[in-house]
Amino acid sequence: MQTRRKLLKPEEVREVEKEVLVDTGATMLTLPEEVVEELGLTRGRFITASYADGSKKRGQIARGINIEVMGREAEVECVVEAPGTQILLGQIPLEAMDLIVDPKTGKLIPRPESPDMPLIDILRVEV
Repeated sequence: MQTRRKLLKPEEVREVEKEVLVDTGATMLTLPEEVVEELGLTRGRFITASYADGSKKRGQIARGINIEVMGREAEVECVVEAPGTQILLGQIPLEAMDLIVDPKTGKLIPRPESPDMPLIDILRVEV
């Protein structure tokens, strides 16, 4: 993204390849602090995060991240988590890439209606 605005040269763009846990109960992408720092992401607003154990904690959003999963890309925000925490891929980035979890196999797959590229649903309202 910053390359498109000519703030960075293409060779200056930072990349990491990591294993992630697809969590259909999570809303957003979560990244541990060390990955956010490694990528040089811009931190932004604060949010309240609700966790599976019922606890709530103040967190910060980082933006300017492009992710690629199974050849599909999305530009998303992420929640910055404590160092060493598991990377979670939640519903918003899954929707953006039009990926679903197959309930029979538990595997991540492209939505059957869009096997070749993301199909984005848009509701048109006539005025």
